[in-house]
Amino acid sequence: MANRERCIRVLFVCLGNICRSPTAEGVFRSKVAQAGLAEHILIDSCGTGDWHVGQPPDPGARRAAADRGLSLDDLRARQLDDSDFERFDWILAMDSANLRDIKRRSPPHARARIALFLPFAPHLDVTDVPDPYGEGNEAFDQVYALVDQASDAFLNELQRMAPWQA
Repeated sequence: MANRERCIRVLFVCLGNICRSPTAEGVFRSKVAQAGLAEHILIDSCGTGDWHVGQPPDPGARRAAADRGLSLDDLRARQLDDSDFERFDWILAMDSANLRDIKRRSPPHARARIALFLPFAPHLDVTDVPDPYGEGNEAFDQVYALVDQASDAFLNELQRMAPWQA
């Protein structure tokens, strides 16, 4: 088992934790596993709101993932907790509004680096993952595509840091 001190802990955050952030959690977890880094990078997701706590991801998010061979069925929504600011190294917001909310809740000496997720893939030319809630399949497919590309870029960034190799 990897030394937990050398693990990188990543938390993806959206509003309700049923669309964008569980998609990011599932996609990123899959990419980390494919890279053989599952014991070095720990991944979770949550929402800034509490409306969907305990619920599975939205059917649209589950369908978009399943169409690409990925299951989100075991994920359940939870709300951002004060302890998350110390437990995670990275807290990645899906959009600017949630980023503001996260920063407002962050204690002054939080351990976590708080940032938007999509800017890790600047070639996308967008900073916010659009909220697909209540939209059709195309919106969920767009979210999946953005998250997929940003996950590749963020994983490359973490591999450059590679604290598990220290």
